[in-house]
Amino acid sequence: MLSWGQFENTRPDLAEAGRALICQFGVALAFLGTTREDGAPRVHSIAPQFAGEGLYAFITPSPKCNDLLRDGRYALHSYPSPDNEDAFYIAGRAVLVSDETRRQELWAAYAGDENRQGDVNQIGLSRQTIFELHLETALLTRTTGHGDPAPQHTVWRHDIIPGTPRAAGKK
Repeated sequence: MLSWGQFENTRPDLAEAGRALICQFGVALAFLGTTREDGAPRVHSIAPQFAGEGLYAFITPSPKCNDLLRDGRYALHSYPSPDNEDAFYIAGRAVLVSDETRRQELWAAYAGDENRQGDVNQIGLSRQTIFELHLETALLTRTTGHGDPAPQHTVWRHDIIPGTPRAAGKK
């Protein structure tokens, strides 16, 4: 698994395009998929935060928070674009941020983001569980507009080494 910064160093093209799609409305917005205790999927919208070399999810007490605490697997998908069907998806493991100094730094970055609307102090740091989202896979989809019959997909997986049979699509 890679941190967002490591992913940026590995695939700057995908990281730049993905960040642009996640932040296309000014503030970062995405759908977070988690796994319920019974194995079924759960999806909610969130406002993740890019801070330093990481991508973070600030989660209030909720079923999705419990999902991540129990089973750190997640999927994150950008919001739909109004002009086309471009999309960015990542999946991996959410890692709990428990160091209080780091939590304070991340909250300051979240609360200080000029694109955030409303009073973030109403939701408060003490109610937030913060996870760093580590990446195992990414998918970037580019289209020419809605209904594009030939969307272009770029897939990246951390465990695939360029030039190997698996990377070339062979089994």
